[in-house]
Amino acid sequence: MNDIIKLLKNISFYLFLIGLWELVYFLGVDILKIWKPYIFASPIDVIQTLVYLWQDQTLLVAISASLQRIVLGYGISVVVGTIIGIIIVQSPYLERNFSSLILGMQTLPSICWLPFAILWFGLSESAILFVTAIGSVFAVSIAIQTGIKNINPLYIRAARTMGADSVKLYRYVIFPASLPAVIGGMKQGWSFAWRALMAGEMLAATKGLGYVLMIGRDLADISQVMAVMVVIIVLGLLVEKLVFGKIEIKLRKKWGLDRV
Repeated sequence: MNDIIKLLKNISFYLFLIGLWELVYFLGVDILKIWKPYIFASPIDVIQTLVYLWQDQTLLVAISASLQRIVLGYGISVVVGTIIGIIIVQSPYLERNFSSLILGMQTLPSICWLPFAILWFGLSESAILFVTAIGSVFAVSIAIQTGIKNINPLYIRAARTMGADSVKLYRYVIFPASLPAVIGGMKQGWSFAWRALMAGEMLAATKGLGYVLMIGRDLADISQVMAVMVVIIVLGLLVEKLVFGKIEIKLRKKWGLDRV
């Protein structure tokens, strides 16, 4: 019953936002004449565009292509970022010299990597995957470093006292204890990967949400542009609720971090 009430509250909140959006459109376009309809779409126009894009399967193909790219690109960034993070934490010299460099690389906008991707891989799937992976790999690396460094030293000392070698230490102590902090960085890395993917698809793809977004821009179809933006937001919310949110809940219960 509580879950149903919570769901209804969430739905009512989003309906309120849609109503506010329609009100802003009505006041700005129909009443005050501040802007033209072709530069700001109403929610009704966006919904109609979503229905049309879904019926002709444009949206289905685009979502499928983008999800395949994001899963592969983000997966690569998680593996590479985890390896980089562990290596840096293990070496005081590398941590002292490379931590700030990685933080600086993370501040670079993903679009800065597009010229490299095109020069190295051409206008291809590899270029898009490279931009997607490089867009989040540093966030993952920073999350791994932060999670491991913030572990209570008593856990490590106790494990070593009990005879745990390096492999068992990481498997049974370091990784489990660092997961709450790491998951937060993983979420951030996911958002960076999405942004990088959209930039790559707008430049080098022939299908995907970024490509549909670019077509809407070229056709000056603000409804299509905003429709794709809504789809991206919805996908992000679904991943947050169904993947990262559930993982965080399980971790908080396991470590006794639930609010009383």
